[in-house]
Amino acid sequence: MTSMGSTRRMVSAGLCGAALAAALLTTAAPATAVPEPAAPAPAGRSATSAGVWQPTGTGVTARFRGLAAVSRTTAWVAGSGGTVLRTEDGGRAWRNVSPPGAGTLEFRDIEAFDRRRAVVLAIGEGEASRILRTEDGGASWTESFRNTDPKAFYDCVTFFDTRHGLALSDPVDGKFRLLSTGDGGRSWRALPDAGMPAALPGEAGFAASGQCLVAAGPRDVWLATGGGATARVLRSGDRGRTWRVADAVLPAGDPARGVFGLAFRDRARGIAVGGDYRTGEPSPRAAAVTRDGGRHWRPATTPPPGYRSGAAWLPGSRSAALAVGPTGTDLTRDGGRTWRTVDTGSYDTVDCARDGGCWAAGEQGRVARLRR
Repeated sequence: MTSMGSTRRMVSAGLCGAALAAALLTTAAPATAVPEPAAPAPAGRSATSAGVWQPTGTGVTARFRGLAAVSRTTAWVAGSGGTVLRTEDGGRAWRNVSPPGAGTLEFRDIEAFDRRRAVVLAIGEGEASRILRTEDGGASWTESFRNTDPKAFYDCVTFFDTRHGLALSDPVDGKFRLLSTGDGGRSWRALPDAGMPAALPGEAGFAASGQCLVAAGPRDVWLATGGGATARVLRSGDRGRTWRVADAVLPAGDPARGVFGLAFRDRARGIAVGGDYRTGEPSPRAAAVTRDGGRHWRPATTPPPGYRSGAAWLPGSRSAALAVGPTGTDLTRDGGRTWRTVDTGSYDTVDCARDGGCWAAGEQGRVARLRR
């Protein structure tokens, strides 16, 4: 991942969530201090054999920061080198469905509606930021947006339903810019910025896990920031037209620090994860929780032991969630107040489907399913 500017931004059906959380803690390795990761494992193999993730073989070495879990059997990943993969058999086989000629693009987010329809976001300065859409499982792609403003840099995309969605750019002329779609990503238009608060000096979004912009329900959406004097979460209840701001109480005051990922179980309960992404730098307050829709945030009493870039609620549970990062995966069973390390493999992003299928993805082509 590189900077703000160019460095930071290039940055079950069988078990209910509560039972799954209990099973994870029973089978996982003891929660000791997480060691620094060794050299990256080969593509599709985990850096740990005692953790919660079951690696799959993707056959590529791209770094996947975009992930969309459709079900226990179907998932999409998007990453470096314009790479998009899709599986429909639980990860036993991955099909390369990358858009033709996309080798120079850096995909950082993907939103999938089902096994055939998906929207993928490429990041970068100027025209490097693009949005593409497929309706046939990746057999063909249509470019629906290409950024022409050299001051804009798009980081994340989210959808409220199969038609309505938003895409986030770092601040342009002092305010975050949003694109809106009402036709499933076929077309996009910039929203007015009158209801957007002014950005802090140096503030931007992290394109680290596809979770700097997340929605819950038909109208609520949250935006995570870093790089400024304060790490903040902006919230909107009208699909991005007006916003309110809250201090996220995560590490800040440096281009490498802030909120990297958000996860909301509903319009009230949410988790923020982040810290300082630089290797070896401490992240003593890497997670925070809200119970009022992001109006107020409290630091976790026992946070993850290091920087985390992605989070996801376990389906069917009111209080269990996972957080992932380069040095491990952590589980909470109390809504984000306390966390316990359950895997020491390196992952950048995590996502769970409604049927209980949870997936994680990261460097060296690594994609895994949650063990059952």
